[in-house]
Amino acid sequence: MDEEDTDGYKEPCNQCAAVDWGISDEGRFYCRSCHNVIERTREVVDMSFTSNSNRISRIGNKSRIRKSERGYIWMLCEGFQFILQNQADALLRLGVAPQFKDDVLCQMWRLYLQKSQQGYTRNPIRNLRFRGAALDSDTDMDSAAESVLSDNFTDSGSVLCSSAGSNAESSSDWLGSDYSSTGTSASWKRSRSLMTMKKTLALIHLALVWSREALTLSDLLRLVKEGHVPYVTAYEDLPEEMKLCGPDALLFHVESIPSHRSVHKEAQVLVQFLQLPAFPPIIPEALLHPAPLSLRYLTDANLPDELHRWVCVLMDRAGMADQKRHTLDGGLRPVLPRYDLQAAALIIVTIKVMFGLDDHTEWDLSNKADSHDDKDMFSFRKWYKLVQAALVEAQQRRDQDTARKQWKGKKLFFVDKRDRLIVTKRRRISENVQMCLKRLSSCPVAVHYGGASSFQFCWGDENGSDGPSLHHTKLDGVISLSNGFMTPLNLNYWHPPLRPCNPRTCASHYPSMEPTLPRSFVWLLQLFSFMLDVEAWYLFDEVLEMERRVFGIKTPQIGQQVETRKWLRTEKTNATQTGDPVKKPRTPRKGRNGINI
Repeated sequence: MDEEDTDGYKEPCNQCAAVDWGISDEGRFYCRSCHNVIERTREVVDMSFTSNSNRISRIGNKSRIRKSERGYIWMLCEGFQFILQNQADALLRLGVAPQFKDDVLCQMWRLYLQKSQQGYTRNPIRNLRFRGAALDSDTDMDSAAESVLSDNFTDSGSVLCSSAGSNAESSSDWLGSDYSSTGTSASWKRSRSLMTMKKTLALIHLALVWSREALTLSDLLRLVKEGHVPYVTAYEDLPEEMKLCGPDALLFHVESIPSHRSVHKEAQVLVQFLQLPAFPPIIPEALLHPAPLSLRYLTDANLPDELHRWVCVLMDRAGMADQKRHTLDGGLRPVLPRYDLQAAALIIVTIKVMFGLDDHTEWDLSNKADSHDDKDMFSFRKWYKLVQAALVEAQQRRDQDTARKQWKGKKLFFVDKRDRLIVTKRRRISENVQMCLKRLSSCPVAVHYGGASSFQFCWGDENGSDGPSLHHTKLDGVISLSNGFMTPLNLNYWHPPLRPCNPRTCASHYPSMEPTLPRSFVWLLQLFSFMLDVEAWYLFDEVLEMERRVFGIKTPQIGQQVETRKWLRTEKTNATQTGDPVKKPRTPRKGRNGINI
């Protein structure tokens, strides 16, 4: 036995120069002439680890071609199904009703599989499977996902058709040489309705709206950003048998949280693609209705509870009290409401009506409120100072958390297996740099979010709160009782200039108008934009739409003025009445550099 193991070793002994080797009981080589023991040991081949393996690899000198393992072929839709299941389970742990997952989300997912011909049909598509091809260029994640999934889509009228873009040529490379350019272009037109990581959030948002849960789209995105709902590293929870390789890995790998506008747009596309019936009505008791949702935002912004009555007056004026306006109808062109933005815009319009927000009226009313001895009277100046300090701290805390957030998962991610060594080296260098920075800095490297909450601020007298609560304060300094009607003291309502334009071809005018707007109004936009985590221009456009509903202005012209007292009157029973018109208000001045308080 020793001769077989030592036959390949012909090195002479360092002591006696003899070539006569043996193997001891410990498996070490020794010289039989002088009994000198060297460091070389016998190679032991343990075949026990291959007892349950389906193939054995051996090392040879000749080059060979590695064949893929045989076994179950995973479909791409199964990967998204695992991710949807994990996201739904995370929401259930946060308190969502159990019916949301089984009765709503699963039914929508099955409907999607049927509409996309991936399941629940007689001739399902079987070529949407995991495949190991290499990427030739850096392609957009959503475009790459749509290209991979758009094989042999032959659905006729139910799928939304979009014009073939510039990526049609690149999609032919993803699909392979078996597909002609004509077929690829036809399938690319239908690829707008195919599943991506962003669409998983859109599908969950639709299921939450159907279930009438108290989670808006901004709440869902905040839970995703804080890590309570898996998204960025959702691919790490896929089964071990589902190996991500090639372009398939890009379908499940994202490095950013999508915006509110993009997810809402994807949800709107899914509604039309799935051809969903009419959603359950959003009754006034539902938490997605503007009445309870605006009360929640008033509480988060530390505004008086009495302001909610005036919000309801404007809501009735805009025709938003009707549940049909908030219920998604399954018509030809259904429109998915933006519940969170509508409630925030309704509050902003109400504050403009009550306080003016023209850099003059709100401070005059504050001077009047400060002159009274009643400490429970609401003062716009006091509220601004209190909320501004909390807003600055919250913005700094969010920026620091975003800078320290780990956007890379724990598992290595690489498209081509040949890049494994490079990715491993980069990960090792990154971890070493993080350890060095952790030792030099007193700040924690990792971001530790607290429990999930629907509020951005905490008001009260408890430890750790952002400041004292103003919810109990009264609005006696901004309203007056006249002939049994409660009427705002402010008579001026200004409307921002906006030239008529086509929203499909024209972008928002907020960036060009922002320098001319009153600073108090811009600050209020920034406050609610921070609370909803949306762009200021996005909320500004919703405010303009709300003003058109409240005042009946479809195409506002430059310098439009609106009188408010003739319609904004309320009794203690919250009923709206009609009063006499007042004189035309003065034109407010705009373009202040700052808020003078």
